[in-house]
Amino acid sequence: MALEQPGLVVKLRPTGPWRIGPDTGDRHFVDVTYHSDSLYAAVTGAMRLLGHLEDWLDATARNPAGSAVRFSSCFPFIDEIGFVMPPRSVWPPADSTKVRWKSARFIPLGLVGPLLAGNVLEEDRWSVDGVSECLTPAGRSGPFRPALRPAAAVDRLTGRCEPHSTACLEFSAGAGLWAVIGFADEESGARWAMPVRAALRLLADSGFGGERSRGWGRAAEPEFVEGTLPGMILPDAPADAIPSETPQHSTGSAHWLLSLFTPGPQDAVDWNGGNYSVLTRGGRVDSPARSGDVKKLLRMVEEGSVLLAPGALAGAAPDVAPDDFPHPVYRAGFALAIPVPWQAAS
Repeated sequence: MALEQPGLVVKLRPTGPWRIGPDTGDRHFVDVTYHSDSLYAAVTGAMRLLGHLEDWLDATARNPAGSAVRFSSCFPFIDEIGFVMPPRSVWPPADSTKVRWKSARFIPLGLVGPLLAGNVLEEDRWSVDGVSECLTPAGRSGPFRPALRPAAAVDRLTGRCEPHSTACLEFSAGAGLWAVIGFADEESGARWAMPVRAALRLLADSGFGGERSRGWGRAAEPEFVEGTLPGMILPDAPADAIPSETPQHSTGSAHWLLSLFTPGPQDAVDWNGGNYSVLTRGGRVDSPARSGDVKKLLRMVEEGSVLLAPGALAGAAPDVAPDDFPHPVYRAGFALAIPVPWQAAS
């Protein structure tokens, strides 16, 4: 069994609305998941401002041994409840007359262990908050709601005004987003834990996501919790969640993804097994060299997927820069995965 890996949980408490742009780019819609590739891109931009860019890229996107640092996607929380995308191999449970389980995109993290152990959820204790797609304790509200905020573009020469509206997420009191950060080993944790914290503090001040010029996407001082993986996520999970340079191999291992994932050449995934879904990621470049160019599209395995592979998953960061762009633009598909017992969906 591999040694436990250093980990770091960050909690972000928004101070205003956040805009997480959907894949369609439609300003009247908003995504409810700040994906791991976007978080990596934001941290990379902050590393440039902090003077760490080249070392950071060498340790992550350009590292032939695999990224020394990897991020989960950002999931919602409210008060003491942290939500997560559950393993697709155990979600949704069997149909219920009281709770529409399959309507829940996020469930409390504390339910994942019991579900993996085969326990049945008590229907009277839970309800689905349709606005946030979160499974909440009965009588509790969800952590956020989508909303439309009005604005107006004013032509300074003619005075012509063009009103419009933009979709965003508005967070409840005591709510926000959390993510987990994994380091390949103790040396990587010692080297990058403080720069990553500094980058996230900078981003909390300057903003995540879209409409930052309006003050959106900002957060209070980030909260950090140190620990080890996979114990910070599943206390009873085996200790080989994050790939190391020489991962241990076990036939038929199942890996629950907390991040988006792009397989690398070393990832021997059994694509005929497991339980997974894919999505297509696009977007536009945000670079001092040139911004606004459309990135190349990339299909990625979605969070919550459970993949079967003989060894730990590593992932890759393909270059999705437009043709003739002055520098590479990496889309992080590094796996932050937790080993789980394999259960085929019924």
